[in-house]
Amino acid sequence: MEFYPVCLDIFGERCVVVGGGEVAERKALGLLECGAKVVLVARDLTPALLAMKDARKIAQVSDDYKEEYLEGAFLVIGATDREDVNEKVSQDARDRGILVNIVDVPARCNFIVPSVFRRGDLLVAVSTGGKSPALARRLREEIEERYGPEYGTLLEIMGVLRGRVIARGAPSAENRVLFEAVLDSDILRHIREGNGERVREIIRDLTGEDIEVGF
Repeated sequence: MEFYPVCLDIFGERCVVVGGGEVAERKALGLLECGAKVVLVARDLTPALLAMKDARKIAQVSDDYKEEYLEGAFLVIGATDREDVNEKVSQDARDRGILVNIVDVPARCNFIVPSVFRRGDLLVAVSTGGKSPALARRLREEIEERYGPEYGTLLEIMGVLRGRVIARGAPSAENRVLFEAVLDSDILRHIREGNGERVREIIRDLTGEDIEVGF
């Protein structure tokens, strides 16, 4: 099976996690990071999930799973240790046209969750199509070591620069030459060293724009 890679905007969306153990905890945290309204369907929760509930970061339906708890859900994640429950979650979600992920069972999913790391707004995801989460994690860790926090800073700078350059109204081909010139420079080294003035000089020299870099 080939999965189509996509990034979802789930801010403010109702996302249901069926299960209350450590796996459900990890999934809930990932959803919260993206601004989702997270609902846990489980009678028992881990201490961390209980703390999140007490802080009103998540909601709990303290009951066994029932299809009615999917009402209004944008997506659902099945994270129980019961195969029959996970299978029912998958089928119920598919019948309702809801995105569903059953942890470690790609055949019951219509989306899977890659291994990811972030550098600010930079998101890098590694997927093995569900065949080996361990390999995906290993590759992600290797990539994470290579691409440090300076890439997140560079992305912020490039975002501001892109807005200014595009506003000048030049053809996209000319703009692309400017962006690539900045990326081909030694700007990353100076970001890494905290040399903000040199970063500004590089951008001014290559694009004519003067940008505050914040360090």
